[in-house]
Parts: sequence; C-alpha cells; structure tokens
Amino acid sequence: MYDFIIVGAAQAGLSMAYELKQMNANYLVLDKEKEIGASWLNRWDSLKLFTPTEFNHLKGLNFPAPKGHYPNKYEVADYFKTYVDTFEIPVQLHTLITKIYKNDGLFVLESENKTFVSHNVVIATGPFHIPYTPPFHKKISSQIKQWHSNYYKNPNQLQDGDCLVVGAGDSGFQILDEVSQTGRETYFSGQTQAKTLPQEILGKTLWWWFCKTGYLSIHKHHWLGKIISKSKQPVIGVDVKGMLNRENVIAVGKTIDAENDIIMTENRSLKNIKNIIWATGYRPNFNWIEDIELDKEGYPVHKRGVSNTKGLYFIGLPWLYTRGSATLGGIKQDADYLAEYISKTSELVLQ
Repeated sequence: MYDFIIVGAAQAGLSMAYELKQMNANYLVLDKEKEIGASWLNRWDSLKLFTPTEFNHLKGLNFPAPKGHYPNKYEVADYFKTYVDTFEIPVQLHTLITKIYKNDGLFVLESENKTFVSHNVVIATGPFHIPYTPPFHKKISSQIKQWHSNYYKNPNQLQDGDCLVVGAGDSGFQILDEVSQTGRETYFSGQTQAKTLPQEILGKTLWWWFCKTGYLSIHKHHWLGKIISKSKQPVIGVDVKGMLNRENVIAVGKTIDAENDIIMTENRSLKNIKNIIWATGYRPNFNWIEDIELDKEGYPVHKRGVSNTKGLYFIGLPWLYTRGSATLGGIKQDADYLAEYISKTSELVLQ
C-alpha cells in the first residue's frame, strides 16, 4: 500500500517524485522502460534539446553543462539517472501498467506480473503514446522500408535509394536535414511555409527572450494563451528555407495515398522511393485508466493536473497550464502547484 504511485519516470514523474519526497510520502515510481532516460534514448541519435542548459534545470539539481549548451539525448538521460541517484527516488523499471481502476476508494494498478494499490496516483506518461502513421501506409510495398520517427535512429538504417520524409514539425525538419546531407534524393512531404525561429536573437537565446517577455508563463485560459495553444508551433533552430533549396531536396506537398510502390502526393506520384520516414506525430492513449473523462482530443479533463477523479493527477501533458509545461525546465512549476494542492487537500497525514 502506497500513499502515491507515479506512472512514468521521465522529467514529469521525477519532478513529482521530488515534491513527494519533500513531504515524506510513501511513494513509488513505475516505468515500462528498462532504464532511466529511455524515453529520450529511444529517439533518433542526433536529437538535441532546443533549450540551452540554463533552462533545463529540474528542482533541486542543476543540469550539469555550461550555460548556452544545447544538450543531446544522452546528456538528458544521464541527468535523469543522476537525479534519481541524488534524491534516492524509488523507481521500479520493466513495469508496464495496463489498467488502473478504483476499488473501495483505493486505486488498483495492474501490470503483467504484479498488482499495486495506492491512495493516490500521478500519471506522468507524457503526450507521446501511439506513433501515428496514415492508414494507407499499409498499402505500400514491403520493398519500401518505413519508420515512424519514434523508431528512426540515423541514416545508416536506410537502404540505398531515395527517401521520403513526411512531416513539417521539428522532428520532420531535423530528420530531413540529416537524411538529405547523405546526398541521396530526398523528398519532403509537408507544409513548406513553416514558421521558424532562430535559437538566438541579438546575442540572447530564444528561451531568454521567452522568459523575458513572459511567453512561457502565459496560461491556456488567457486570451493570448488560447491563440498560441491552438496555433501550429514554430520550428526552432532549423534553416527550413536553406534546407528546401538544396539540389537534392524536392518538396512534393501532402502525401495523400499509396498503392504498392507508388506514393501519391499533391504535386506528383513517386515511383522510386526506397525509404519513408513518417514524422507524423502521436495520438494519446489513456484508455487503460477506467472512468476518466477525456476531451475531444483524447486527453484527460483536468484543472492544472487535478482530474475529476479524486486522488488522480496528471503532469507532463502539453499545455497542462502554460507553454512552459512542455519544457524540461518548466515542469517544476506544475509539480509545485500539484504538491501545494495535495498538501492542502490530501486526507493522508504526510510527516
């Protein structure tokens, strides 16, 4: 029996674990992966944060890198491991929770090999659950290799020949940049008029300006927050125009269908593709939690992470409250709020 169980051991779960430790709560963190930091290590090899060191600190332990440095995925994973060791956070790995429900006022969490019981549960699994690819990808010939960006590592995976990169977000453009630098013919499918922002402006990092202007603190109920949260996020630190002007990069518009070895796009039918990388995002999946209310996008209904189910909390969701909620350094504000809420409303005596 636990006071709290946290599901998810990345930045959101660790931030909440830190707060519960300060309360002397009896808690446990569960994670499906085999090691701390796996949610970052599983991404492509050249992945780097858009935020420099000084904006990546979790509460109680600064990120161990020089100011202005943009950490790679390995440094982030190492930081998480150090964080767990420093604060002696109890984490049980290799534990995929497949069902959560309430029984006699207590939460029951089921995994393949064990059942856990807790008074409260914090869901910190983030927004990236089910990699999405359009249904017609199943119609494509098996001779064409396909990866969702979640499983793409580096260009060495690709077979010889042309490559199609689908997706106009940060991931899509970063992967397009990397793949096109191999010299192969690289087709880009997506919106070419993407909003872009440089990583530095007038000698200051973009994130310095975000903090200076209060951009990261605008909450989702503010009129400006409502506009920002509904608009497409800009691509940061990538020269999209320069990339699309490369001789071996061909923009083909939206990918609309496929049949065997023919990929149909808005601008042309492609017959020579050997590789496809789908940087087409994710879909949320909270169906393993019984009796929770979901919004039209499939995310839990909540107020700053407090759900409609007593004792059930969420952290690490996009725009949980502010734009900063989605950042490594911004997660602490959401954890602070939840910790204060819990300390005022929990029936448990934490001492």
